[in-house]
Amino acid sequence: MTTISLTRRRVLISAPGVVDIVEEALPELSPHEALVSLRVAGVCGSDLHGLHGSHPTMKPPYYPGHEVVGVVERIGSAVDTVAVGQLVTPEPTLPCGHCKMCSTGRSNICANLEFFGCGFREGGMADLFTVDASRLHVIPEGFDLRLAALIEPLSTPVHAVRLAGDLIGKSVVIIGAGTIGLLVLAAARAHGAGRIVVTDVLESKRRGALERGADVAVDATAPDLAATVRAELGETADVVFDCVSIQPTIASAIDMVQRGGTVVVVGVPAKPVQFPLFELQERQMRLQGAATYTREDYEESIAILASGAIDAAGMITADFPLERTADAFAAAANGDQIKVLVTGAGVTLGR
Repeated sequence: MTTISLTRRRVLISAPGVVDIVEEALPELSPHEALVSLRVAGVCGSDLHGLHGSHPTMKPPYYPGHEVVGVVERIGSAVDTVAVGQLVTPEPTLPCGHCKMCSTGRSNICANLEFFGCGFREGGMADLFTVDASRLHVIPEGFDLRLAALIEPLSTPVHAVRLAGDLIGKSVVIIGAGTIGLLVLAAARAHGAGRIVVTDVLESKRRGALERGADVAVDATAPDLAATVRAELGETADVVFDCVSIQPTIASAIDMVQRGGTVVVVGVPAKPVQFPLFELQERQMRLQGAATYTREDYEESIAILASGAIDAAGMITADFPLERTADAFAAAANGDQIKVLVTGAGVTLGR
C-alpha cells in the first residue's frame, strides 16, 4: 500500500505575478471525496490571466490547476464511482445540482457554480488534492499522460462546436491558433466542417495549424483580414470561433460572417469588448457564448482522443516539475509553446 505523507506541496498564486509553492497539512477527506496524487497538470490561458490579475473572476490569491490528471490514493466512505489506483481526470466544474440550470442539463452554467482550480479551496497543482469523486472521469487504458492531459482542454472546444450547431460542410474560421484554437480545429473536423481557415499573428502557429488540418492559415495582421479570409473561403463564413476575444478579433469575426452567420466566443475576454447590436440584428447574426463543458463533452473529448485524431506528443511542447511551476507559467506565456505541463513527483515524460 502506498505511504502517503501527512503534508503536501501546493501552488499558490499569492499576488498578481507571484507563483509560490507552499507546504501544508493534508486536508481532511470528506465521505464523498477522493484524494488524488498529481501526475500532470496543464497551464491554461485562464491560469495566465489569473496570474496577472486580468481574469474576470479568478483573482489572486487562489490555488491553480484545473487541467489535471492524477491517481486515486484514497476514497471517502461514501464513494463507489472510482477505486484506489485508477488514473483519473477531474471535471472541474462543481455545480450545486439543484438550481434551474442544473435541473435542465446545463450544469456548466450553474447559478451557484464553483470551479476546482479556479478560485475553489482546492487546485490540482499540488502533490495531493481532494475533489468530489462524482466529478472524476476514469481515463481509458492505453492513454498515456500526454493524451490524458488534453481531455479537459479539448472538452471546451467540443462544447463550443456543439453549441455552434450543424457544421457538416460549413465554412468555418478559427481566430487564434493557440492550444484552444488548435483543439477547436480538431473538434470542428470531427463534426464534419468543410473548409476551415485559421488566423494568427505568429507564423509558427499558422504553420502548426496547417500541420494539424487547417485548409488555410492567414496572417492576422493582414490589412483587411476579413476580406482576406472571405477570399480564402470563397464565401462568407458560416461560423467563426473567436479563441482570442479582444475588440479587434470580435470586429473581424463580424465582418467574416457578414449575414446569417454565428460567432462563438471561446476565448476568455481579459477586458470588456463591445459588440455592434444593430449589425447583430440587421444581419440576423448569432453571438454565442461558450462556457466550459458538460459530461457529454468530456465523453466526446475522450472519444476523439482515443480515435487518434490528435497528436498529443506534438501538442505537449514543454513540461516542468511542480517546484518549477513559475517557469512553466513563464514558458506558457511566451507564445512559443502549445501546451505546457506541470508534472508531479517522480513523473518523467521524456521527449
